Amino acid sequence: MVWVLVFLGIALAGIIMVVSYAIWLAHKAADLFSEIEMLGTRAEELAGLLEQIQLPAAAVGEDD
Repeated sequence: MVWVLVFLGIALAGIIMVVSYAIWLAHKAADLFSEIEMLGTRAEELAGLLEQIQLPAAAVGEDD
């Protein structure tokens, strides 16, 4: 009878660990998706800044 309680305790601890790990993993995944979204926003901002750059036109017929 004691062995049944021991195994039930081990099983309960295992279930608690699996649930805890799943919650931790969900939080980490949410953080990762948030960072990926921020990276996309920064890429859009960089593209907007690069569009504003105007390079000087090369003078035709100039010798260096």
